[in-house]
Amino acid sequence: MSNRILSHIQIQHKVNRIAYQIYEANVTEKQIILAGIDGGGLNFAKKIKKVLTTITEAEIILCKVSMNKKDPLASGVQTSIKEETYENKSIVLVDDVLNSGSTLIYGVLHFLKTPLKQIKTAVLVNRNHKKFPVKADFKGISLSTSLKEHVLVEFKAKNDAVYLT
Repeated sequence: MSNRILSHIQIQHKVNRIAYQIYEANVTEKQIILAGIDGGGLNFAKKIKKVLTTITEAEIILCKVSMNKKDPLASGVQTSIKEETYENKSIVLVDDVLNSGSTLIYGVLHFLKTPLKQIKTAVLVNRNHKKFPVKADFKGISLSTSLKEHVLVEFKAKNDAVYLT
């Protein structure tokens, strides 16, 4: 059994709010790197980028972050842009759901190998089951769920939704 906890319109409101928060945190930046974790995080980052491009003149650079989510150490983390592109820049690491924190912490660890101006994190759904000391700087919704429950984020044209299953 699944309960819809966010509708398409509610998700769009969250995307807009997070985009404005990112803009406010980067108001003097000429470039902002949106590093979306492959899958839901990249889709969420694309939605944020679409809004950011309408509210700031800063160049919004989309970066795909790839890793084996089950074993990030084994495969390492790869990015679709070169290190020089994000060196001394402001980065927002984006994922759809913050669950244990492992995906975000390994993503942050990868970027910290390069000098940065700042790194922030953004998630659509923040669950309260973290194993690692990572927090979402920008979050759409916080959920207190049981470990048995699962959060499913679906990004579909004009029919985005978040379900608790």
